[in-house]
Amino acid sequence: MTTTVERPTESPTPPPRPGPLAQVGTTLLRWWRQLTAMRTALILLFLLAVAAIPGSLLPQRSLSQSQVSGYFAEHPTLAPVLDRLFLFDVFASPWFAAIYLLLFLSLIGCVVPRAIEHARAVVAQPPPAPRHLHRLPESTTLDSPLPAGATLDVVEEELRVRRFRVVRREGEHGPELSAEKGFLKETGNVVFHVALLALLLGLAGGKMWGYEGSILVTEGDRFCNTFQQYDTYSTGPLVDAADMAPLCVGLEDFKADYEENLTAASFTADIDYGVAGQASRNTTIGVNSPLREDGVRVYTTGHGFSPVFTVSFPNGDAFTDVSAPFLPSDTATMASQGALKLPDVPGSDDQLALEGFFAPTGSVQGGVLTSVDPRPLDPQVALFVYRGYLGLDSGLPQSVYSVDQTQIDRGALTEVGRANLSVGESTTLDDGTVITFSGLKQFAAMQLNHDPGQVWVLGASIAVLVGLLGMLLLRRERVFARSTAGPDGAGTVLAVGSLTRGSADTAPRFTALTDDVTAALARRDADHPRTSTTEENPSS
Repeated sequence: MTTTVERPTESPTPPPRPGPLAQVGTTLLRWWRQLTAMRTALILLFLLAVAAIPGSLLPQRSLSQSQVSGYFAEHPTLAPVLDRLFLFDVFASPWFAAIYLLLFLSLIGCVVPRAIEHARAVVAQPPPAPRHLHRLPESTTLDSPLPAGATLDVVEEELRVRRFRVVRREGEHGPELSAEKGFLKETGNVVFHVALLALLLGLAGGKMWGYEGSILVTEGDRFCNTFQQYDTYSTGPLVDAADMAPLCVGLEDFKADYEENLTAASFTADIDYGVAGQASRNTTIGVNSPLREDGVRVYTTGHGFSPVFTVSFPNGDAFTDVSAPFLPSDTATMASQGALKLPDVPGSDDQLALEGFFAPTGSVQGGVLTSVDPRPLDPQVALFVYRGYLGLDSGLPQSVYSVDQTQIDRGALTEVGRANLSVGESTTLDDGTVITFSGLKQFAAMQLNHDPGQVWVLGASIAVLVGLLGMLLLRRERVFARSTAGPDGAGTVLAVGSLTRGSADTAPRFTALTDDVTAALARRDADHPRTSTTEENPSS
């Protein structure tokens, strides 16, 4: 009896587990591949477009602080919530910057490998002809009495006329030909993505080294390009104040033209500009025709009125023709609100403030002054006069366009008079001070912008369009041909096939090619008749 003893089998040794660093590297690599996928880049581009929508629907602080303040006044509950979400500073918000940065990295990961691969494909020869040409989307066979080399010569001539790059080979199944063209389609694709990357770089450079400031300038006043003079300004982190353009601008005259339906037709501002201490030059700017000087642009972004007052005090002193901008609260009628603050009252420790409502074309309805026309046909102002302490030196910020309500609530400011005045009319306070509405001036809301990346952005935008046109209008085509001996060794069978990318209807182009090849083969055969191989027997 034979006993079989089974030998114990050894269990396979499990592969070693990767270390923590290897796991982290694997995870980072997987995330990088997901980020640099074309699908991710398209999603981020879509998100960037969606994220920019609030910037066009809501007023932005970088463009108009007054409009943002007006939005807060109209929506006191909603505006603080939107402000916490950075919706009044969309393009400077952290979430917009995050999408921007991720898109930038995704494009780099997409474009660089693709550009390298395209460069290799440009210098590489067309691939060999496939074994089964009849399986290509477009294929046919042509019979010809010409030798195999002559038929391929005809095909090569027709393809070179069509600007194909042609390579002849001796294949496994006979002499063959490979041709391709349309590399500019992929070049356009690469140019499009590289230009999009350059566009993002230009925008980022403009934010890093650019700056802008906004200021209200009344007729007869001027400002210089320093941050201290702007009402609001924003600056990139790499901006040096010493490198700012030494430009000063003065507003000489502002004109607003209106249509018959009282909608604004055009705004023009006559200005003088130049370097401080040097001769100035004059020009006229409008909404879409800014001043371009020394790398900066000066725009007019809005306008309004500055009522002019004369304040005469009992001791004989007076403030003559003092004014302050009144901000429009209704752009349709240019009804405006504002305040004129006089912190230095002669002969008194008190301060004076004139707060009021200005109507370019005034009409009193129900005892309330309103404006019925944006043009200054009948200027009137409803004044509230306060005397006391304005709180300008308290260290607490307050608007220059309104009286601090907390000072009134605390009793530091007391109302000492109110009146509705037309031009030339006056009101007298209890201490004998006379306030006269002596006229009005216009002001222009001006914005100075310096963006060093604008030329780069323009060039990149043009390159984006050129690349997109190349992607849409060009085709990537490959044509293959192979010559084999005909049945019983007589003549040649020419097999032709094509493969085209980026076009749904390729049959007409392939048919035109094969028709031209057939006609050329017939002409070649007619020009070179075959030599007869049959000899006649001599007669006996």
